[in-house]
Amino acid sequence: MPQSGAHDRIASMNEEESYTCDACGEEIIIPIDFSAGADQEYVEDCLVCCRPNIIHVEIAENGQTSVWAKTE
Repeated sequence: MPQSGAHDRIASMNEEESYTCDACGEEIIIPIDFSAGADQEYVEDCLVCCRPNIIHVEIAENGQTSVWAKTE
């Protein structure tokens, strides 16, 4: 589950989702890779401020996605 202070967004079976960069507050849209497993974590640099974010993706059995990010 998201930790305190993490930005969270929930959707259902979307191929794209978004998170808010913890460093600059910009909304960043990312593709969802349903083949990568139900619990995903990876580092991606913000497209606006270039600071690294740890991206967390959870995919429920019903396909609902939860995406959030924290500054690395």
